[in-house]
Amino acid sequence: MVFKARDLFVRQRNSIINALRGHLMEYGIIAPPGRNFVKKLAEQIDSPDCDLPSTVIELSRVHLDQLSIIIITDKVVAIERRLKAESKSDPETIRLQTAPGIGPFSAMAIKAFAPPLEGFKRGRDFAAWLGLVPVQKSTGGRQVLGRTSKMGQRDIRRLLIIGTMTRIRWAIKNGPPKGSWLEQMLDRKPRMLVAIALANKTARTIWAMMTKHEDYRDPIAAA
Repeated sequence: MVFKARDLFVRQRNSIINALRGHLMEYGIIAPPGRNFVKKLAEQIDSPDCDLPSTVIELSRVHLDQLSIIIITDKVVAIERRLKAESKSDPETIRLQTAPGIGPFSAMAIKAFAPPLEGFKRGRDFAAWLGLVPVQKSTGGRQVLGRTSKMGQRDIRRLLIIGTMTRIRWAIKNGPPKGSWLEQMLDRKPRMLVAIALANKTARTIWAMMTKHEDYRDPIAAA
């Protein structure tokens, strides 16, 4: 699949370059085939001395914009491929991926942006650092839980919530385990609130896994 995607990007890139060359050739601007001369073509188009019709310049810029998107997408695919390869070689990243909803990117983000998890006394502290713990407010002498603080590490928090949303969509489609926490939450709470609560539980699970140096163990299977 990687090679097919790469070949597709190359074909798309060459097709756009050839369209741009053919378009400008009609107006006397000649460039050899290949991507090495695209920069020179772009400089000619953007030059103040360019005397091409405005419609020709506009269409040429459309081609250049399309080419930029293709090149950026190609780079993103290459980065994704490298991250996936790296995520398969690091023991801690491999361990993180045993937890439900944690893929290569989430695991790499936790490794890159989170401090050593041993620095947190408990899983709740790590979840609070991520901004996944409700803010406590005092009203009439009693504690009331408000919305999550969202003051922590934004990238990890978003990735955890994306992962839990995927788990929730699967559970809604296929049915959550009978009598499970997830089943009870989905029966009583809005989907987004359940996703945040599940992300909170995932953060606590991650803390336990990494501080105890253990892979994820399904509590239902263990029971």
